Amino acid sequence: MRYLPLTPEDRKDMLETIGAPSVDALFADVPETARLKGPVDLPRRATELEVERAFTAMSSRNLSASTAPFFVGAGAYKHHVPATVDHLIQRSEFLTSYTPYQPEISQGTLQTLFEFQTQVALLTGTDVANASMYDGSTACAEAVLMACRITKRQRAVLSGNLHPHYAEATRTLAKYMDIEIEAAAPVPGGLDAVSDALTDDVACVVVQNPDVFGQVHDLRPLAEAAHAKGALLIAVFTEVVSLGLIESPGAMGADIVVGEGQSLGVGLQFGGPYVGLFACRDDRNFIRNLPGRLAGETVDADGRRGFVLTLSTREQHIRRDKATSNICTNSGLMALAFTIHMTLLGEAGLRTLARLNHERACEMADRLAALPGVEVLNSAFFNEITVRLPKPAAGVVEALAAKGILAGVPASRLYPGKGLDDLLILAATETNTDADLDALEAGLKEVL
Repeated sequence: MRYLPLTPEDRKDMLETIGAPSVDALFADVPETARLKGPVDLPRRATELEVERAFTAMSSRNLSASTAPFFVGAGAYKHHVPATVDHLIQRSEFLTSYTPYQPEISQGTLQTLFEFQTQVALLTGTDVANASMYDGSTACAEAVLMACRITKRQRAVLSGNLHPHYAEATRTLAKYMDIEIEAAAPVPGGLDAVSDALTDDVACVVVQNPDVFGQVHDLRPLAEAAHAKGALLIAVFTEVVSLGLIESPGAMGADIVVGEGQSLGVGLQFGGPYVGLFACRDDRNFIRNLPGRLAGETVDADGRRGFVLTLSTREQHIRRDKATSNICTNSGLMALAFTIHMTLLGEAGLRTLARLNHERACEMADRLAALPGVEVLNSAFFNEITVRLPKPAAGVVEALAAKGILAGVPASRLYPGKGLDDLLILAATETNTDADLDALEAGLKEVL
């Protein structure tokens, strides 16, 4: 990186050009309370050993997922990632390979992406999958844009039980594409009135399954209602392991299926990176409007098997104004981790893993439902449930954290000011032991 010094005259000229009175004026949108009043309080110098000790002491103040009974989900899930996954993705031929801008010389990367696409298509019950996206929320937003391009309509309806972060990412992107977004109110443990908003000008309906409250739905009636109005059904999932037990969205009539693949091969890692999954049905118009890239299989002039970049309609490959997407960053290394973990599991292994998750969640639900004042709201779920507590859930979570238990996500954190303060969303996976469930049950008895 080059060092480009600026003189006071340089800064003055630039400020005059943009019409700003001072450099501080450029940060007017940052709240006053969030601004530093002076230099950061750091020592002038420190040895590597001192820095290491300081950061170790700082990190020890966290209660981490690996050191405590952990029931936090709501879009990101703790699963066991076999050591084989990290070993293989760090092999030099994978780790040093980047986006295949010269695709035909990256045969290993292209083959991996081809296998990734095949796995995603099989999991989602669709015909075509792209070579991954940035994360589940941006994949959701891109799906809405794709539906609008296909239907040539500019209105989308979001389920109230869609993860609010996914809904917000969609609103942000749609705002600058002149797409009108309508969202139903959340209904914990139930089905919102999203089908009531279907009209002849709606491009798509977006629904999550299992939804953000953990409830599992039959998407068929909604798919039929959407198609009757000429709209598309976009199905979203945040927990890809659920597809090992639940009927695939494609089989239930979804036209586009998007979601988060973090649960397979990718650890929590303090919030990222993740890997967005994107799939759709086999339709020429759909494939042409698919964001991102497709890796395909072919043969060379001598009949040898090879892989090629079949479709790449993002702005890095074609004119920006002709691109289907400008933010469809491919999480290549995470897609590789997903593919390796999925390959290690196989179909039978994924079903076993999914069954273990559901069994743990059933045991958790039974134990919590037996506690005085606790009500489980879900009638059908996979590995996540929502419970109503006799007091605000945020305080309960804090009290349990003080006891060394990470007991889920208060609904009020996702839906502030919506009157859901007494609801707590909890997830159980194959990593939760009997001792974890004992601790959760005992902890709740003490704090409720």
